[in-house]
Amino acid sequence: MNRLYFDSAATTALDPQVLEAMMPYFQNKYGNPSSIYSYGRETRLAIENARKSVGKILNAHPAEIFFTSCGTESSNTAITGSVRDLGCKRIITSPIEHHATLHTVEYLDHRDEAKVSYVNILPDGHIDMDHLAELLAASDEKTLVTLMHANNEIGNITDIHAVGELCVQHGAIFHSDCVQTVGHFHFDLRNTPVHFISGSAHKFHGPKGAGLLYINENVHIKPYVHGGGQERNMRAGTENVYGIVGFAKALELATTHFETESNYIRGLKYYLMEQLQQHLSDVSFNGDAAGRSNYTVLNVSFPKSEKSEMLLMNLDMAGICASGGSACTSGAQQGSHVIRAFNNDPNRIPVRFSFSKFNTKEEVDVLVAKLKELV
Repeated sequence: MNRLYFDSAATTALDPQVLEAMMPYFQNKYGNPSSIYSYGRETRLAIENARKSVGKILNAHPAEIFFTSCGTESSNTAITGSVRDLGCKRIITSPIEHHATLHTVEYLDHRDEAKVSYVNILPDGHIDMDHLAELLAASDEKTLVTLMHANNEIGNITDIHAVGELCVQHGAIFHSDCVQTVGHFHFDLRNTPVHFISGSAHKFHGPKGAGLLYINENVHIKPYVHGGGQERNMRAGTENVYGIVGFAKALELATTHFETESNYIRGLKYYLMEQLQQHLSDVSFNGDAAGRSNYTVLNVSFPKSEKSEMLLMNLDMAGICASGGSACTSGAQQGSHVIRAFNNDPNRIPVRFSFSKFNTKEEVDVLVAKLKELV
């Protein structure tokens, strides 16, 4: 059976060109980057070239780019460092963040290291910017604001420039989980008022196990992982050389082909929206699907019925991969905390379809035909 993959917000297929760039570091270029002989020097050079490449693409200084194991580690490092090293006693976040953020801030709150406040979510799934301004104005302690750039479940995009400007006005530290947007949007970090961003290679056709943490040169935190002095004393542990090389190559390819690929993927998203509205009577979309939204994600709301309650399982049996929410919680049956935060209708079933450059219009047609059968 030919599988149809509509879950690229969970992970993407490795681009063959990325694998090709990584292969030498699996095989003959296997030196430890901390070793001083030539084998070590060539892998050290590969890491530093990757850092320069990523820095250039994101318009950041290479010294601000740190490679981690994933977006979760990056977010944990930034949030914990803000509290323990930058003196943030208060955290403002939202109830629709990824669990990498939510569980970290809850942990710090339970340990009485920082008090957490949650910004309101509007009916369309966007952050209530007026409420964010109120929360910042009401805080008399140093504050960390941690808000994601694009939501991984509904695709809504937050204006990180506007959030960053509010943070500047109130002297707050700003971290943004950009896991869904690095590799999918242009970044200009020198001209964005943000202290930390997190990214992850496997969301843009790079390898799993390779993450990014951008730390603005004006802030200084202590390492989260201790040991050897790797990543300029910021992250101990032998570097994931092939992962780092793969991260840089995937980002380079994503940037080179950004215009054509983003337009193509956006076309697939809008095509699915049109087809669903045409062929299914009671279908709607969660979040701001046709507005300020990630072109890779469409969260569809189906009416609840005996058939639709088993929708994801039936799609899977038909060889179609889609998701009910974040991949990190898809094994749990408690529903989506994101949808619950702004649209808690027990009579609707949310399903996330997310796209990549490898999807086709023909696949969307097969999906719609199957959904007509199942809903």
